[in-house]
Amino acid sequence: MSAIDAQALKELAGKLTELLKIRTLPIGMKQYESREEMEKVPGLRWPKEGVRHTTCQLVTQSRMAGFTLGVAAENVRSGGNCGGVMGFEQPSEGCLSGEHMDGVWFENREAAHQHQLHMPRVPSGRFVGTVVSPLRSARLDPPDIILFYATPGQMILFVNGLQWKRYKRYDMSITGESACADSWGKALSTRETSISIPCFAERRYGGVADDELLIALPPDEFARGIEGLEGIGKVGLRYPIVPFGPQADPSEGMAHSYG
Repeated sequence: MSAIDAQALKELAGKLTELLKIRTLPIGMKQYESREEMEKVPGLRWPKEGVRHTTCQLVTQSRMAGFTLGVAAENVRSGGNCGGVMGFEQPSEGCLSGEHMDGVWFENREAAHQHQLHMPRVPSGRFVGTVVSPLRSARLDPPDIILFYATPGQMILFVNGLQWKRYKRYDMSITGESACADSWGKALSTRETSISIPCFAERRYGGVADDELLIALPPDEFARGIEGLEGIGKVGLRYPIVPFGPQADPSEGMAHSYG
């Protein structure tokens, strides 16, 4: 499929909100090899100088407040997984060895070290930063990946939409803590659709709600999913999913879709 431009993605974002009634804005994420290229993005703002955030905090500023934000190594916690997952910083030896999480998320150093070894990351050395921006702003033309948060009921219908025209079985990866590796880390490094269960830090610092999942995917998959949502909607498979009742005969409800 040919590249989908920013205006088309803006329209698709509106359709997504209408079809699934998600609570926050779908956003785009694009990586850059130079600061100069980042500065060309219209409406770009940077986090307050001298303040270091978690990446999930900055993602939430974009999806909730609608900011177009530049994110570089000096904006996130130094030497950790935030910059390391995005590839614009090499995690410190204390992080990679498991020392930082030993006795916190893991009972022993080896388990903490294996967690780091198995974490999806963008290889470091190429990119200096990333811009996150709501699709409704049409400022990334096009973004590398698209992200949106949704409840499990909304998410499964979107996956059904992805499978409507071209079936594919989707697998989730679960890193555990540092789950941003399973969402934007995996999608940025592979350009494949990635669904994640946001971790403790995303919920505590990034403000992710208890009932939210996160999907990250390339623009063509985003468009495919919305086309599929419209397709299954024609036979009554729409959000919200109205409960039929656990004691009712399901035949009547199924007849609306299956005939």
